Amino acid sequence: MARFHTNRSAEMEVFVRIVDLGGFTQAARKLRLTPSGVSKLMSRLEARLGARLVNRTTRKLTLTEEGQAFYERSLRILAEMEEAEREAASGAAPRGRLTVNCNIPFGMLHVVPSIPRFLEQHPDVTLDLVLTDTLIDLMQERADVAIRVGPLHASRLVARKLGSSRMVVVGAPDYLARCGTPKSPADLADHRGIGWTFPRSIRGWPFKRGDHTEEAVPPPVARASDGEAARRLALGGVGLARLALFHIGPDIESGRLVPVLQGYNPGDREDIHAVYVGHTAPLPTRVRAFIDFLAEHVRVSDPTLKRTGDGRWKLVG
Repeated sequence: MARFHTNRSAEMEVFVRIVDLGGFTQAARKLRLTPSGVSKLMSRLEARLGARLVNRTTRKLTLTEEGQAFYERSLRILAEMEEAEREAASGAAPRGRLTVNCNIPFGMLHVVPSIPRFLEQHPDVTLDLVLTDTLIDLMQERADVAIRVGPLHASRLVARKLGSSRMVVVGAPDYLARCGTPKSPADLADHRGIGWTFPRSIRGWPFKRGDHTEEAVPPPVARASDGEAARRLALGGVGLARLALFHIGPDIESGRLVPVLQGYNPGDREDIHAVYVGHTAPLPTRVRAFIDFLAEHVRVSDPTLKRTGDGRWKLVG
């Protein structure tokens, strides 16, 4: 039997604010309550649940395992309640704030140009677009959708594939004129490379050698925090980089970047997905509308890279 005297949604709201803001005092200030009132509410909540949700110290507040699970479920429930109220008031039209986190190169080339069309179709949606190559936690960052390029790790997120793109090792013409063009992966030891400031699932560059794959990578002379920075370093002649074709295709066709070691290219791809939280509850209409829009208008069709008779590289298909 439900206990109607308990305002469970208010308890969840206070608990979520405590976690998001990092303390009782901060949550009390935001909610215009007294710190003692917030503390008593949390004590009542924990007593009712029969579980400790947070560990309190003078300097830090941390979630217990039960607290983490309750926090994640509370986020979903509160979001659904908010969406239910909006839909009841608006006839279920997509509306409200939509927070999207996206890989920088894909965002600049494919997502940003399509945003005007999406907002024109859904004028009641307000978009917060964050471009970063840093892997974020959707729950912690309160993001609705993240667009990720590369392998997906096991999680409770739902993924919708938007396409894939081949990886290509490239260098600027002036770099190749100065340092030579590598003829085999072994030659990379004598070249300069552009690496990453964040961990990658594949630390070396894969190359096919007969019926097996081996890894090689030039010593990094510079490291970049994102794909667009790595591209610009390569364009500047700093060294060789291995980047996705969706990102550098126009640079290859214009001759600003030149593919190397294509005879050893294993043909591996980086997949592109839109990921979101959606296992346990219906998606808010604004999130569903955006994901459907991406699937229709922002899908990546990877062309084939071929060399023409005059030695230039072209994208075909």
